[in-house]
Amino acid sequence: MELWFTELHTDNVRFSIKVDRQLYSAQSQFQRIDIFESIEFGRILVLDGYIMLTEKDEFIYHEMIAHVPMAVHPNPRRILVIGGGDGGAVRELTKYRSVERIDLIEIDEVVVDACREFLPQTACRLNDPRVHIRYEDGLKYTRSHENEYDVILVDSTDPFGPGEDLFTKEFYGNCFKALREDGIMVNQHESPFYAKDAAAMQRAHQRIRARFPISRVYQAHIPTYPSGHWLFGFASKKYHPTHDFRPDAWNALRIPAHYYNTNLHSAAFALPTYVQEILQKVEEA
Repeated sequence: MELWFTELHTDNVRFSIKVDRQLYSAQSQFQRIDIFESIEFGRILVLDGYIMLTEKDEFIYHEMIAHVPMAVHPNPRRILVIGGGDGGAVRELTKYRSVERIDLIEIDEVVVDACREFLPQTACRLNDPRVHIRYEDGLKYTRSHENEYDVILVDSTDPFGPGEDLFTKEFYGNCFKALREDGIMVNQHESPFYAKDAAAMQRAHQRIRARFPISRVYQAHIPTYPSGHWLFGFASKKYHPTHDFRPDAWNALRIPAHYYNTNLHSAAFALPTYVQEILQKVEEA
């Protein structure tokens, strides 16, 4: 008997991975959590039927959400991660000796516990003494913080369910206030390929641009995400992602990475024409 996990990318497109067994399943207060073992992609974290990560390609997402802002900001000491209960973004951030504190705000404690047990590849640095985990809503948390963080990573799920509030005007405004005067925010920005995902990306980009003086979009290839073409948003109060990029300084840190590098950094902001056109529709509105 063969067992396959299938994710619905659109009403007309399905993505399937053959799995050996199901390692974990639980229904938390917020969502259904499943972890599967597969031959091709290793362990797979699924929330409410959507793939959040696989062991084989998670490094791409986590390196690109973390290292791009860290290579631009000249002195990132206090970091806020919203979502990211799998620990992958935290793992990348703890590679920087200059970082003094990482606040991880995750709404679902069950996700963190499951990842600690079954996904040690990503959760391996959650016990770093600089990491402080709080289980609460990211929108509510950011309401009460001002001028506190150098970098904010919004490592959210898709813009529905538990992650829906992390795509609102209020949330982006809260993040702006929570950042210091030269702070940077990076968020996962969905895919531009399928119409529904592209519309969500447009809305997020428009709302971020309304709050931040500098707002750009960059890309990565993540095989198990819808279409494989994924975007990130870079928003800053002061620093431009390529003009203020410091490749020599970052290379001098000798941070280990398997996807990110300083040549790729600049290239990631060179977007395909169809993506530029999607973004221009809201930039010119």
